[in-house]
Amino acid sequence: MNGILVYSKPSSSGVRFISAALQLPFRGSALLAALLVVGLCGCQSPKGSTLPTKAAGSAPVSLSAGDVVRITFPGAPEFTQSQRVRTDGLVNLPLVGEVNAAGRRLPEFQAELSRLYKTQLQNSDVIVTLESTVTPVFLSGAVGKTGKLILERPTTLFEVIMEAGGFAGMANQKRVHLIRQVNGKHQTQFFDLSPAMRGEALSAVYVQRNDVIHVPERMINL
Repeated sequence: MNGILVYSKPSSSGVRFISAALQLPFRGSALLAALLVVGLCGCQSPKGSTLPTKAAGSAPVSLSAGDVVRITFPGAPEFTQSQRVRTDGLVNLPLVGEVNAAGRRLPEFQAELSRLYKTQLQNSDVIVTLESTVTPVFLSGAVGKTGKLILERPTTLFEVIMEAGGFAGMANQKRVHLIRQVNGKHQTQFFDLSPAMRGEALSAVYVQRNDVIHVPERMINL
């Protein structure tokens, strides 16, 4: 019979994990010890986190000014139409007039229209689909134009900066901040865009709705 002591490195919280001695045959002990080590490693939190960088293919969380919605009336096809959500967040529909769309999820907006048309149409079913969406992003720091920028197609981080007039002044191209809200918290990731400015290959990083992009200035050693 062989005893074996399993020991892992300190976790991120500073706690060391030590198992009790296992009084098992050697082969069984080695296998169980290996499983324990894997399990203990899996309990540790990953160091750092990365933001999604692929083009977003899903519908936005909620409708926004500039989005184009297709409103279909199965019971009254003559009313079927596409409308762009106005800057005031409204759309103007037959029989019911102006309805607020901005800030509402598609299922919520669809349910609201069905309710409004319940007294207007015999068949009040309404189907709302998203035809196109806009992506607002915000820029600050050493770029040609700061502030809000509205994008109408999937756009990369590098393209957004070029759309805003490119890098300006003493821009630090090696440490561009991409700040995104994830699960109610702002998370920041840094990107080196200098290879693209030198004509070298650079992986595309796509921005998402309400991303904040900050380009700091280079530090000057005096």
